[in-house]
Amino acid sequence: MNQPFWHIIANPAAGNGAVGRRWPDLEALLQEMGFSYTVRFTEHRGHAVRLVDDAVLKGCRHILGLGGDGTNHEIANGILCQPHVPPAGITYALLPIGTGNDWARTYGIPHDPRRRLRRLQQGETVLQDAGKVVYWQDGLPAERFFVNVAGMAYDAFIAKKLEQHRFVSRMQYLLMVAQYLFEYRLTPAQLFWEENTVEDSFYTINVGICRYSGGGMQLVPHAVPDDGLLAVTYARHLPKWEVLLQTNRFYNGTLLRHPKVGGFQTKNLRVAHLGDIPTPLEADGEFLGESPAEFSILEKSLRIAL
Repeated sequence: MNQPFWHIIANPAAGNGAVGRRWPDLEALLQEMGFSYTVRFTEHRGHAVRLVDDAVLKGCRHILGLGGDGTNHEIANGILCQPHVPPAGITYALLPIGTGNDWARTYGIPHDPRRRLRRLQQGETVLQDAGKVVYWQDGLPAERFFVNVAGMAYDAFIAKKLEQHRFVSRMQYLLMVAQYLFEYRLTPAQLFWEENTVEDSFYTINVGICRYSGGGMQLVPHAVPDDGLLAVTYARHLPKWEVLLQTNRFYNGTLLRHPKVGGFQTKNLRVAHLGDIPTPLEADGEFLGESPAEFSILEKSLRIAL
């Protein structure tokens, strides 16, 4: 089988600088295994979106990302935003070298470069859904795509806090999450979907395409990447000590069994704040803005190389 020409987009800062440090070895491995490729390195936040557009405009149809969930988020947005070809006409692969690597966990994508590249040579692909959220940022409407999990309320609060930190272990991440929990102040909001409405002061509101986030948490355990539905989880007001006691549920897939946690699937969701304080929003771990926010699904819009 003829092997494709890959356009590599590498984030040298991903994995606390691991991509930059490991690139010489990765390049030697690519050449040893007979890959045809070109490479561009991201220089700032959001740069990967532009690099994807440039590559597709020049005829590239196979993109390989080197990085973590943030790099994955930007490249996916580049593919879904570019106007040159239907997004599903582009094959996208990720070599996960990041802190969380949650999206890759859904597909069992190997972290070992040789194993990952060997799987790419097999040419197997699947189509995945993507989410779209329209929200507010600095007083203006904005929109973004996401391919893993979007979060509101505390999830977005912590995403904004953690922008200034680098993490090398899951334990450090959990300690930060617990620390900032006691700073967060809940605000009331409303969820609207189909003929349903829920109103409360929520700890979290999660909207998932895939099921893992936050370094292996399963906040949307009912998410299926290609079923054409958004998986939604919301946690109502409960004592902060209770949040800490339920940490195991975040990881073992039993979160929806808690009496204060609800979940459903839908094609569209609207989140509106009550009062003057909006509900913050993140997507794929990237802080975006705030409510009101409207979520929708783009069915089988992204072609993933397994």
